[in-house]
Parts: sequence; C-alpha cells; structure tokens
Amino acid sequence: MIYYLTAMNKISFYFFTLFFLAFSSFSQDLPPIVKFKSNVYGAGNQNWMVSEDENQFVYFANNEGLLEYNGSNWKLYPSPNETIIRSVKVIGSRIYTGCYMEFGYWERNSEGLLQYVSLSSKIKDKLIEDEHFWNILEADNWILFQSFNRIYVYDLKKKTFQFIDNHPYIFRIYKIDNSIYFQAVGEGLYEVVNGQSLLVNDDERIKTNRIVEIFENQDGLLLQTERAGIFQLKEGKLQPYHFVSEDELRPNSIFCAKKLSNGGFALGTISNGVYILDKAGKTEYHIKQNSGLSNNTILSLEEDSANNLWLGLDNGIDCINIQSPAKSYLDDEGYLGTVYASIKFKDNIYLGTNQGLFYKEVNSKGKFQLVNGTKGQVWALFEHDNTLFCGHDLGTFIIEGTSPQLIFKGTGTWKFNNYPGNSNIILQGNYNGLSVLEKNNSEWKFRNKIEAFDISSRYFEIEDKTKKIYIGHEYKGIIEVDLNESLRKANSFKIVENPKKGKHISLAKYNGTIFFAGKQGIFKLNPTKDIFVKDKNLSAVFDNDEYISGKINVDKSNKMWVFTRNYIYYFTSGNFNSELKKHKISIPFAITNPMIGYENITQISNNEYLVGKTDGYFIINLNNFKVQTHKVYLTSVSVNSLENPVKSLKISEESELNYDENNLTFDFTVPQYNRFIDVEYQYILEGFQNKWSEWSGKSTVNFKNLPPGTYKFMVKAKIANDIQDNIIVYNFTINKPWYLTNLAVIIYLFLFIICAYYINKSYQNYYQKQKEKLIEENNLLLEISALENEQQLMKLRNEQLTQDMDAKNRELAVSTMSLIKKNELLEIIKEDLKKSAEVSSNRSLKTVISTINRNISNDDSWNKFKEAFDNADKDFLKKIKNAHPSLTPSDLKLCAYLRMNLSSKEIAPMLNISIRSVEIKRYRLRKKLNLTHDDGLVNYILSI
Repeated sequence: MIYYLTAMNKISFYFFTLFFLAFSSFSQDLPPIVKFKSNVYGAGNQNWMVSEDENQFVYFANNEGLLEYNGSNWKLYPSPNETIIRSVKVIGSRIYTGCYMEFGYWERNSEGLLQYVSLSSKIKDKLIEDEHFWNILEADNWILFQSFNRIYVYDLKKKTFQFIDNHPYIFRIYKIDNSIYFQAVGEGLYEVVNGQSLLVNDDERIKTNRIVEIFENQDGLLLQTERAGIFQLKEGKLQPYHFVSEDELRPNSIFCAKKLSNGGFALGTISNGVYILDKAGKTEYHIKQNSGLSNNTILSLEEDSANNLWLGLDNGIDCINIQSPAKSYLDDEGYLGTVYASIKFKDNIYLGTNQGLFYKEVNSKGKFQLVNGTKGQVWALFEHDNTLFCGHDLGTFIIEGTSPQLIFKGTGTWKFNNYPGNSNIILQGNYNGLSVLEKNNSEWKFRNKIEAFDISSRYFEIEDKTKKIYIGHEYKGIIEVDLNESLRKANSFKIVENPKKGKHISLAKYNGTIFFAGKQGIFKLNPTKDIFVKDKNLSAVFDNDEYISGKINVDKSNKMWVFTRNYIYYFTSGNFNSELKKHKISIPFAITNPMIGYENITQISNNEYLVGKTDGYFIINLNNFKVQTHKVYLTSVSVNSLENPVKSLKISEESELNYDENNLTFDFTVPQYNRFIDVEYQYILEGFQNKWSEWSGKSTVNFKNLPPGTYKFMVKAKIANDIQDNIIVYNFTINKPWYLTNLAVIIYLFLFIICAYYINKSYQNYYQKQKEKLIEENNLLLEISALENEQQLMKLRNEQLTQDMDAKNRELAVSTMSLIKKNELLEIIKEDLKKSAEVSSNRSLKTVISTINRNISNDDSWNKFKEAFDNADKDFLKKIKNAHPSLTPSDLKLCAYLRMNLSSKEIAPMLNISIRSVEIKRYRLRKKLNLTHDDGLVNYILSI
C-alpha cells in the first residue's frame, strides 16, 4: 500500500517540517533505541505490521515474508506465494498473516519451526482479483481478514467464511474492547454487529479523512485521522479533540498510531519520525532520524509486554525502550561537545564540556545555554560553601547563576579539594602544580601557588590526619607531597613505589579513605604504614579484561563509581562492616561512550544520575533500574551427520538419535529487548561434562562427536546479573551403532565362544600335528644322526684302512726298495766276483756267483717299487708325469726318492751313482720342472 501526497500537501508538509526542525529542542532526552538494519535481520527493507506472541517473540510482516525475532536470532519464513506479507497478528498459538491473494496462519511444529496453513485456499474462487490483505483482527471465535474490497470473517469453530463486502473502499478495521469498527472511505464509520455492517457516523470529516486508529476514551471514541487531526465520537456525534501538542502534530501525515499501556499515545508519521505523547496528548518524545531513528517513515507500531515500542520502518526495524531507566541526549551537531563534568547547583544543571560551561533549569526541557565567557575546556565543577567553582583551561571561575567570575588565571585548573580542618581554604590542582584559594570577608580569592612543586596535579587527595597530599600522575605514578603549615611551600615530595604509574589512573577519596585505581587494580591507602594496599574485592571489577579506565567518581549520595568495558559499578558503604557493597549496571562502554580517562557521573536528583559522553550525555534512574523476570526458551535443536543436511529435532520431547547423529546444536534465547540490559547464558551437558559452563552472551552452543549415551542438556540465563528462575532441560540419547548394541554383543559373545572353541580345537590339532611332526623330525634327526655317526665311523674306518694301506704300501715300497738295494748289492758283489774269477779261475767263486744269480730276483724291481709307491702315494708319479711330460724314467725315480724325503747321499747308492751325479740330476730336474732359483725342489715335489 502506497500513500501519495498532493503537491500542495507536500509543500505544506515540508514547510512545517523545516519549521519544527528549526525550533525543536536541542536537549531532548530520549529513551534508548535498538536499531536493526535489513542486513542484520536478513529480509526486506519495509515492515508493514508488528505482533508479539505469548513467549514475547516478535513477528513482522515484511516484504520478503514473515520475520521472527526471539531476542537472539532472526528467522525469515518466506511468504507462501512469494509476495509481500502486509499483515501479521498473533492469536493464541497461531500467527495469522495476510499477503497478496493469500491469507492463513502459521503454527509451530515439534521442532520449533513455523509451518504455514492456508485458509484462503478453501475459498480461492471467491477471492477478488488483485487483493491485498492489510489487517487482521480477532473477535471471540472469529478471525477477520481485511482488504480494501472486503472483510473475510472466518469462524474458528465451524471453519466457514462470511463476507462484508457491500462497501467500495474499506480503509481499515479497528477493535475497541469486543467491538469491531471499520471505515468505508466516502461512506463513514461502521460497526460490525451480528455479521452485518451498521453505520455509526457519516460525518463529512470522517467520510473524507482516513482514520488511522481509534482509541477508547472515557467520553467515547477518539478517531486519529491521517491529516485532519483527532476527533472525538461521543453519542454518535463527532467533534474535534485537542491534544496538548495539537499544533505540533497538525502538519504531519500520520500513518499509524497506538495507544500505550500507560495511557499515552504513539503516532507514526510519514517522513517525520514518531511522536510519543502522554495521556493528555503532550509530546514526551519526538524521535526522528537525526535523533536516533533508522528511518523517518513509520509503517507500523506495536507495544510489547515489556513496554518496548516496536517500529516497523520503511527501511529497517527499531525498538524504543520507552520505560528504560536510561534516557540519552545525542549531540550529533556538536553543540555541547564532550561532557567532562556536571553538577546540579541550586536551580540549574551545569555541564562542563570541551566547548565551555552550559546550563539549564532543572525541570526545563529547553536546550542548554552557554555561560558567556566560559568558552574552552571545563575540567571540573565543585560546590563548596554554597559556591560553585569551575575548573577551566583559563583558570578558576566562580559561577553565580549565569555569570562567571574569573578569580584565578595564568594556568588551567584540574580539580578542587577541601582542606581538612579549615573550611575557608580550598586546594586546587593546576597544570603546573598546586595552589590555594582562600575566603576572606565572604569572598573567595586566589592566595598563593605552592612553591617548590610544579608537577601537573590532575588528581590529588588530602589525607585527613597527616595532611599529606597524594597526587596521581600517569607518567610518574603516585606522588606524596608534604606541605609546610602555611600551605605556601612543599617541604618535600617523593614517588610512591607501589602501585606503579600507568595510563588513565586516578585518585579519589571515599569515606575518608584515599583510593587509587589503575590497570593493576584498585588500592586503598593505609595511612599508618603510609602504603597503598590492593583491595581484591574492588579490583575484581577489572577481571576478565574489563579494564578501560581507572577514573573514580564520588557523588553527593556517597556512592563511588567505576566504569568498565561492559558495566558501570557503584559501591556503597556496608551497614555493619567496612566492606563496600558492589552494585552493577549493565551498560557497556560502547553505549556510555565517555572520553576515556574523563568518565564522569553526577547525581542530579534523588534517583537520577547524569553520565557524560563524548557526544552528549545520558541520564539513568537507579530506582527504575530493575530487571523484569524473563524466561529462557529453547528455540531449536539441530543435528547433522557427515555429508547429510542439518536435521531439526523435536524440542518438546526426548530425542533418540543414531550413533552418527552426534553433532548437536542448541539455540536458546531470552526475549529481552532493552538496550542497556545484557543477557548471559550458562549451560551444562550431563553425561558429557560435570560442571556448568562460564557465563557467556552466546545463545548457541555446539557439541561435536558425542559418544553414544544418555544426555541431559540444561541452560539458564542471567539478566543484568540477575539469575532467572527457570532452567530449560532437554534429554536425548545417542544410540550405539548396530555393531555395539546388546544383541550385537550377545551375537559377538556367541561367535566368540564358537570361534574360541574352533580356535582351541584348531590349536589342539595344530599342536598335535606339531607334536607328531616334532616326533617325526626327532626320529628323523636321530636316524640322520645315527647315519651320520655311522658314516663318520665308516669314514674313520676307511681313513684307518687307507692309513693302514698307505702304511703297508709304504712298507712295501721300503721293502721293495730294500730288495732293489739288495739285488743291486748282489750285482755289485757278483761283478766283483766275476772279475776275481777271471783272474784267479777259482771254482769256488763261480759257485758263489751262481748262488748270487739264484738269489737275485728276476722280477722287475723298479716296476714293483713303482706300483707300491703309487698305491702308497696316490699316483704321484702319474700326476707329475702329466704335469711335466718331458720327465724320463730316471727323472721319475729321482722324484719318487725325493718324495720320500731322501737326501742326495741316500739316493746315490739307490741309483748306483755318485752323490755329485745325484746333485747334477737334481739340477737338471729343476730345469725340467721350470723352478726358479727361490723355489725348493723338494717342497715342490711334496706339494703335488
């Protein structure tokens, strides 16, 4: 649905818009706004309608479909026919939606996901061509779907339809108590009674001006029109109704409106943001894009159960925390600048900024005004003796109302402190040391600078008893200064050893004790021992990387404030002991946005505190800073296995999973939408871990590769350090794989027994065979051993026989050789006898010769010797003859004799030659054997 403005209306509209921009308040303190851009929620820009369910989940009719937000995650359900969803209404457990040529409802299934059921499909042939469904209402057992052409009334019991369609253009339907009204443009205002349309009023002003919303009023009905303002319908008569802010509202084109739970009103405009009015119609807030909204065109409004105002915008979604205890002033134009100090003094609130000193009346909604003559850095505002002192870059001012009086100049002033025991003396810390202000004749004047000390004194405190001054210096550490009694000169000063110097450190006095804060922690001075001792309780605020700055603030209500990364802490005195009580406000540093090291907070009323920022300030109300009770919800449980898509599980009952479905993701949430309140979660998975996890802001947890077993997942929430009551419990079981089930184990046991039996039997057979084989092998080895022994014995016998034979042969050879020698001797004797017989002719000699001839063997003695020698010496003569064919029989004889290791002397008679001849034969033999001079003849013959 698109609304068009005429050219004249456009001119008038922009004229008035510019007018009000020019004269609107610069210092409107606005509630926090949580902004969601389309790239955050992952859907279309435009959001046409908003509705909340009983779990405080919020739904939006979006260009891309039904958009759900549960406080942690956004989920888009595409429209059933891929068209823009124009209307959404939560009724009971169903979310009804209407879009182009389609309407129906969504219900949550057991997996926690929404599923669509079409109602219009039952009457598809009765739909009017090109119809959009812009509104949905509930009336008892009927659901009404409204288009511009017709109202479809669905009976929940009978599941039937009836129509209200005898009007040319139905702009919108409204529900007041149990009454249903609708405006037929050009006809008037009607009420639905018994399924019929009954004309309520046909005043021309109603016929021609579209009614955006109808509000219930004590005196009748209030009709908010688009451009004609608001009318009161009382007893059938129409008359103008005047809001207090009527003049401011008149030039706007109102697109949507909502009556709030506190009796006020919210009006969404085209191109001029949203107006939030009180009961009388007075503007409490006018919030536009330049003051924090994402977009100036408001398409839809809805107040949730926590009194947050949701805005469906032409481009995005915003949530305004109307009831938030914190209100913010955003100085986008740089008018105020960075706020370094603030104070409530008499009837004014003063802000000290980098632009100068500003003021406004306490209850005024006007803008802050600059105190003339104070342009420049304002570091400190200090009240003493009903006088307001201003520490400035120029020096020191006394502020009287809106008039500054410069009482000290020449160097800048950081800080002021009362001097213990003398209310007429004030010490001030300057850029170049310390100086004294004194009151004389009811007038404060600069008295003197402290001599012999010229170090910048941004932070300094005075110890009450010793009157020693402790100065915090970022680049030197803590400096202890001892002044003389006249407070005109520093007797001495020294740097305290501990704690060490550091960036953004500070000193402050609380309940008479001097505290130091820095990255090392928070320390307090022990004046008796003159040392700083770390306070573990206070230092705990800087744990878990919470440290940003050590700046300490002490306010008029006797609270000590410390700013950290995620919280603002304040400490109060205990009732019965000296230990300080710690209080935590869940406002992160990114929202407080102060100048680091210059954090400041000031009490401006009993309950309200002003916190300075780099771009303005915000105000918190401690009394209203109470956390509502919320429930934690398990929104989805999903499982995925390898190479399979993610599978959603039922969240309302226990799940039983396969062994490979062991990667689980749990999503949970607390539907809490306040910008200044954080939510943390703690979980445990019994069966896997035995203790609760650390607190974390993550609303999703994954468990991977869980082993088979039974598990119980539990999650609880902590909102702004307040643990909620309910704990979500989800039970599930991961089954063992089929091969690890009890049946499988029984089968394995049975198979194991069978296998053990057969294995045992196999082993028995194997060992039996091994035994038999071993016995057989042993027997074979015994047989082999016996055979080897027998062979050895035979070999020994053969060797013995061979030795015996060799010995016999040798004996034979010796005998034969002896025989040869004998025959040779006999031949010699015979020859000698023959010679003697020839000479003497002695007959007896002839007889002797005959006897000798008879005794000489006729056998071939040499051949016998040779045969015996060969038998004894393994055919030696054949071997040497084969090796040296040129050897003669005579040479062979010599070789045989030499083989027998006979000397030349022994060989000579055997050859019947002289010893010299033997030597000659040996020489010749060497030649035939080709022996060198160094080769021994006998050795060679023996080696063959």
